[in-house]
Amino acid sequence: MSADLVACLAKDSDIAAAMERIGPCRLRGNDGQEPYDALLRAITGQQLHGVAARKIFGRVCALGETGEIDGPPPTPGHLLSLSEDVLRGCGLSAAKLTAMRGVAQARLDGIVPSRLEAADLSDEELIARLITLRGIGRWTVEMLLMFTLDRPDVMPIDDFGVRAGWKRIKGLDVAPTPKVLRLATESFSPWRSALAWYCWRASEEGKKGAPNPLTG
Repeated sequence: MSADLVACLAKDSDIAAAMERIGPCRLRGNDGQEPYDALLRAITGQQLHGVAARKIFGRVCALGETGEIDGPPPTPGHLLSLSEDVLRGCGLSAAKLTAMRGVAQARLDGIVPSRLEAADLSDEELIARLITLRGIGRWTVEMLLMFTLDRPDVMPIDDFGVRAGWKRIKGLDVAPTPKVLRLATESFSPWRSALAWYCWRASEEGKKGAPNPLTG
């Protein structure tokens, strides 16, 4: 962790205590994926347990050029050429299939940027652009910003785990509303992604099992 990050978060005594308990921030800001790939993975995982989502996404990736379950998913043109029966055979619902095809077409149309193209767009510009796509909401784009594009100042105020973690860190009786959380965390810019990570970890304290595979 950078000294600036630590100084910014630790100026709050409650957050400093949480940092002491949890340890250094291990936020994975760059998962090496292209935004197109990350969005397909996100769509696959919606409303599914992590293990099931990984299996289904592996089947989708096996339809790609490498034919490997741990390889990249089919390119946009290839995905659009696949029949509905083939894609549904991976375990995708009709809604997810439609959303994934929409993302593929949006990549071809330039709406979904490459990593290089995304570097020229602000967080809010990327959110405004990508939430126009079916099956892609603000939270999904925020996860893309945090874990694929390595953006340091994202606070997903609608995330239940983040709100629950803030409640625990601050010793509140109830979790804050998204608006209250946004206002309460504005002063921690430009390191709010790390703060969100600490909120996720705080929300998991005392619980059995591994951390969330996405946010861990």
